[in-house]
Amino acid sequence: MKLTILGGGGMRMPAFVRAVLSQESAAGSAAPRFDQICLLEPEQLRRDTIGRLAVEVAAALGKDGLVAVTTDAEQALTGADFVFSAIRVGGDRGRVIDEQVALRRGLVGQETTGPGGCAMALRTIPVVLGYCELISKVAPQAMLINFTNPAGLITQAVSRHGAIRAVGVCDTPGGTAEHLAAFLGVGPDAAEFAYAGLNHLGWITSVLVDGDERIGEIIRRFAELQASDHRFAAFDPALIRRVGAVPTEYVYFYYDPQRYVREVAAAGASRGQDLERLNGELLAAVAKAFADGRIQDAWAVYERLLGVRRDTYMRTDMHGDSGQAAARAQRAAAPPPAIGAAQIGGYEALALRVIDGLTDARPGRVIVNLRNDGALPALDTDDVVEVQAQVSGAGLVPLPAPELPRPARALVEQVKQYELATVEAAMTGDAQLAAVALALHPLVPGSTVARELLADYREQHGASLAYLR
Repeated sequence: MKLTILGGGGMRMPAFVRAVLSQESAAGSAAPRFDQICLLEPEQLRRDTIGRLAVEVAAALGKDGLVAVTTDAEQALTGADFVFSAIRVGGDRGRVIDEQVALRRGLVGQETTGPGGCAMALRTIPVVLGYCELISKVAPQAMLINFTNPAGLITQAVSRHGAIRAVGVCDTPGGTAEHLAAFLGVGPDAAEFAYAGLNHLGWITSVLVDGDERIGEIIRRFAELQASDHRFAAFDPALIRRVGAVPTEYVYFYYDPQRYVREVAAAGASRGQDLERLNGELLAAVAKAFADGRIQDAWAVYERLLGVRRDTYMRTDMHGDSGQAAARAQRAAAPPPAIGAAQIGGYEALALRVIDGLTDARPGRVIVNLRNDGALPALDTDDVVEVQAQVSGAGLVPLPAPELPRPARALVEQVKQYELATVEAAMTGDAQLAAVALALHPLVPGSTVARELLADYREQHGASLAYLR
């Protein structure tokens, strides 16, 4: 089998490659065996650092020659069985623009939600659909596994217009479930969760442990949960009690947008600015290690700085401090990691569970983004939703989702209308419709501000939004 990674120079790709190859080594004959992993990356610095590191990781795991890096999209995609999409049109600088244009107006500036998510989607949809057209010609049997943000909105565009098979993946719901299980003192496999919503706008509505419903207990003890887990710390417990379900962390941007704006101001930089600096440091350090000929040093600095990135997730947004000083000190004190000692988690684990299921190596249930097909009765059949699905060699089938509380359902319906209008604007190149789409988003205060935001994004993003007329 062949796996192609779009955005192969992304910072998390060497870890993803290691997860794929480590799983194969550990899981025995049931695991899918990739004969080729091809990283598509147009930027030379990233090819020479991140791409090379992925190649070296494969060699260290006894898979020399299995991973290749290229700038040729047709070569990368031809014959692919699975295509993993993790592109970022405009790079780290584009994310910073997305955030700052909104923040200057006192609005949420975030890469997947609100104005920033809209700008990112508008410049990304045409690029992803271009890849889909090529996939349909040179690898029509391939399954696109989309991690490109905003993941649900991009998957919506591909589902309606891509003419290929596609599913969106995000580890946020599964991560939330794991944290709730840990709070209850049980392993993640010991609890059964009910979840529904859209990508980065979802709620856990039920937690069964040994047949006993525990969601009410979690909501009653929500203040304790906040004290033990920073991902929930910014939510208002009274609001959670009123809604009657536990939100994933990204719902924070909807429930308390002005707190987010104040926390970013207190931190002095947005998350995108933090990562732009951190990624620049990572690229330079890996390049230096390769220049000095120390492959193990390249992996050590990569793993350390990637760990800092993981450890500081949502800190700026919720706590007014990036948390990097503490994370760097903790990572620096830890022993250098071995390349072969892979702990598979996050979106890597979810993507691999999807692949395992589709190849019949390990059928089961996953939470993914796919066509609704009746899972959420409030939405249309071809709306992309984030729900549990059964995955097997026969494909992905959405399972009936739990009924969302009315406040959650109303928010989901409004955001879906924004998503559909954004996709239509990208498909038609209609700038007026793009402004209307943005005005439909609950975090944007009306049409006048939406038009101003869009004008600013078009000016600053230049060529990538020039198609809007």
